[in-house]
Amino acid sequence: MAVSLRDSNVEKLREHEYDVLIVGGGINGAVAAAALAGCGVRVALIDRGDFAGGVSSNSSNLAWGGIKYLETHEYLLVNKLCKSRNRLMRAYPSTVKEIRFFTTIQRGFRFAPFFVYLGSLLYWIMGRFVTKAPHYISARAIERAEPVINTSEAAGGLEYSDCYLYDNDARFVFNFIRKSLNFGCIAANYVESLGARRAGDGWVTSARDVVNGSRFDIRAKVLINACGPYVDAQNVRSGETTDYRHLFSKGVHLIVDRITDNKRVLTFFASDGRLFFLIPMGPKTCIGTTDTQVDSPEVSVTDEDRDFILANANALLDLDPPLTRASIIAERVGVRPLAIRGRGGVADWVALSRKHVIEVDEPNRHLSIFGGKLTDCLNVGDEVVAHVRGLGIEPPAPNHRWYGEPGPDLRAEFMLQARLMDLDELTSASSSEPLSERFWRRYGESAFGLLERIREDESCAELLIENAEYTRCEIELAARREMIVKLEDFMRRRSKIELVVRRQEYQHAPGLREACDILFGEQAEARLREYLETADGTRTAALRHARPGNGSSGLGGRSAGH
Repeated sequence: MAVSLRDSNVEKLREHEYDVLIVGGGINGAVAAAALAGCGVRVALIDRGDFAGGVSSNSSNLAWGGIKYLETHEYLLVNKLCKSRNRLMRAYPSTVKEIRFFTTIQRGFRFAPFFVYLGSLLYWIMGRFVTKAPHYISARAIERAEPVINTSEAAGGLEYSDCYLYDNDARFVFNFIRKSLNFGCIAANYVESLGARRAGDGWVTSARDVVNGSRFDIRAKVLINACGPYVDAQNVRSGETTDYRHLFSKGVHLIVDRITDNKRVLTFFASDGRLFFLIPMGPKTCIGTTDTQVDSPEVSVTDEDRDFILANANALLDLDPPLTRASIIAERVGVRPLAIRGRGGVADWVALSRKHVIEVDEPNRHLSIFGGKLTDCLNVGDEVVAHVRGLGIEPPAPNHRWYGEPGPDLRAEFMLQARLMDLDELTSASSSEPLSERFWRRYGESAFGLLERIREDESCAELLIENAEYTRCEIELAARREMIVKLEDFMRRRSKIELVVRRQEYQHAPGLREACDILFGEQAEARLREYLETADGTRTAALRHARPGNGSSGLGGRSAGH
């Protein structure tokens, strides 16, 4: 049952020819699929791993206008990102929410606090006054508002607004995949592209089903390379040459127990002068990020990364006891693929823009998507549709709105039904928000099916794993509609359980086994064992770095930024 949708789609990939094949199921591939399918184009999408399995599940969970790019005078980029952020806020009011950023400026910083505050005013203006206005804060006011902040070296600060994703980034990305499926896209995870060749006026992509090892061809008129940091390698396999390529910046976040009950982002400039965040993540706090140039997209968290983040957190906050490696609940690591033009020379990678580039090979009907940010994702989708149209694929419904939550009338109908059946009373003691709000945010119109299931059996509203905020009926829905192949797909990407619940709290929970039964049926035991053995290997490696006295020391380490 768990992979029936996926198996059906793999068969369709073998059997049919498509207008467009998208390789890569991160944010760029997901919005490209949703935009094209929503306009009526016949689309297929594959990813060699799970959807949002790489960069798109390891971000800062922020949808922001790029205030830091004001310092490098990238005003056009900031203007574009602010417009994109505002568009996301309007389209996804339950998911992309305004949050206050509480910024502390230390003495001796390269800019005076009031000058930074003036920059936030410019940022607010460029954001079309959509968010709350910024205001200046004295060091004494910082201490009163956030006692956890160490103000001994603080010169002042400011408070301004931006946005963040209420759920995790991977869930946001998957919902675009789900949207594309609703529009008729044939998508499958764990299907690898082995390369593609031109055949007539189209492409033949050699694919491998990672689950069973079988190989088959996928035929499409247009090929889109949306492989994120692997775009360059995929183009080599397909014989495509491009003007652009990628440089890589590694970003690391650590997740610890909640540091402050105030639901706002604490922002600092780390020891090397770059932005450093403490971001709410449900009952936990996400701290980071690093910004380290690397040569390969294959990255992992190092001791140097951990010590840099922990040392800065301990220096900037008054914590008793201080954070150590043993405080870490989960880690996130990925690379930002930064678009650069040309093959040779030396680039100032720190100064490179985080904007996306879509390079089009018109004679071969091929697109490569370089760079990109979650904030700018809707623009990527629109631009892909325009480029594909220019390649001769005319969308049957070019003006159809392919993104966004269902309208307010449908939401009001859902909330009325939920209220009449006292839905929020069923889990009020064990949830941080009303169940009705959570259902609507995660599933939109599909949440009506959850109400129906709970009417049939009230036990379906129970949480299977304590503190996990996932009910039995949600897991049933995931088994039917979300192509979960491995338990990690659910625990880390469709949900954020693995990120906010300590492993010792869920690994022996009876609900974890029940969740596996729902998701995998007869394969439940094998999938659970696979997941726990993989986690044991990861945990053993991490424990080597978490011995007593092995916490943060000093402020050395890699640069930190967003």
